[in-house]
Amino acid sequence: MASVSTTPDAGALGARSGLRRKIWIAFILQVAAISFATVLGVYGASAVLKHLLIQRALTDEAAHYWERHARNPQAALPDTFNMMGFMQHGDGAVHGLPDELRVLEPGYHTMPRALGGSLVLVDQRGEDRLYLLFKQDQVDSLAFWFGMVPLTLVLAVIYVIAWITYRASRSAVSPVIWLANTVSRWDPKMPDARSLDPAELPVDMEGETLVLANSLHDFTRRIEQFIERERNFTRDASHELRTPLTVIRMACDILAADPCLTAPAARSVKRIQGAGRDMEALIEAFLIIAREGDVGLPDEDFAVGAMIEEELEKARPLVATKPIELAMHSEGDFVLHAPPRVFSVLVGNLLRNACHYTDAGRVVVHVRPGEVVVEDTGIGMTPEELARVFEPFWRANDGQRPGQGIGLSIVQRLSERFGWPVRLESERGVGTRAIVSFPRHSPPEA
Repeated sequence: MASVSTTPDAGALGARSGLRRKIWIAFILQVAAISFATVLGVYGASAVLKHLLIQRALTDEAAHYWERHARNPQAALPDTFNMMGFMQHGDGAVHGLPDELRVLEPGYHTMPRALGGSLVLVDQRGEDRLYLLFKQDQVDSLAFWFGMVPLTLVLAVIYVIAWITYRASRSAVSPVIWLANTVSRWDPKMPDARSLDPAELPVDMEGETLVLANSLHDFTRRIEQFIERERNFTRDASHELRTPLTVIRMACDILAADPCLTAPAARSVKRIQGAGRDMEALIEAFLIIAREGDVGLPDEDFAVGAMIEEELEKARPLVATKPIELAMHSEGDFVLHAPPRVFSVLVGNLLRNACHYTDAGRVVVHVRPGEVVVEDTGIGMTPEELARVFEPFWRANDGQRPGQGIGLSIVQRLSERFGWPVRLESERGVGTRAIVSFPRHSPPEA
């Protein structure tokens, strides 16, 4: 039961955050920002034209008229295509002055559209009051021809250039997108190097993208070779290493059954048998860990309690000469769907580790729904030792105990591989507890 990947689909991720989408968003934001700045600039220029330049022109025109009026009281009032002037002497009536302008105080005014929309300057000198009117229609016409028309042309040019640039950018990144889509369709366990063969690459792939594609092609070819070598090794090792071990085990069984065997020889045979069992367990564990993806073992439904009883029987020779109780307490059996041999290797390593580091007392396996606890009354570990317990070839108690220092490392690697979290609790002089959790478990059949 290998761990299941929860990585989101690569195609969905590419649709949400691909290069094409990012480039499109970048150009949309760029065009929107330029358009906003252009419109704001034209609007500001129109406002300056209306309220600053025209106001200044009216003020200068009024000053010029007062100078002429001072030299000649009969000087003609301004009367042009865009501007008209009216003069009011004292409280006298002004011929032709609209009623809505009579109530205006001295200063600059903008009339509503309903009242003509003119720009009006009222300038008073003593009892005389000068009214200058600038036609709003002319201002709007100027703003349109010198503002909106250039604005429209500028925005059109910006949009065309942005679209051409976007198409060019999209064409430039198309090889990268093709490469990403091709790689996303690969099977992680067996990448397809043929899809990046130079003959299969798009004709527009060049430069850094071509270098990347060729590098990925070479890298994938090497991965394929590594995978093939790994399969060959695990297949050959499984056969070539197990066969001599089987011969050793059978020979030891025959020797152990010989009634003429002396006591020293019998002890030697038992040591050989124990070493053979340890070597078989190590080889099995190494072969399982060495395989990438499929472990080469079928998944089955099995009862955890029965498997633990088998491992306890295998571990009894390890404590045959020690005053140790080796037992199992079941508080609720459960079923796993996984390779039974993998579970046996994991629990077997925990049991052997507990037996090696326990001189007297007990080694008990507690079975609870979804959890297995291996508890011993051995020498225990300090917090510093516990922090290093999963390091390969590291052994507590200065390495004075039997073993190679890789059992717990194997346990951790198998737990990560199959999603069976393991943790250790220990206290020096009290003992150690190894807790293995099995999230995907089932209740036993009734």
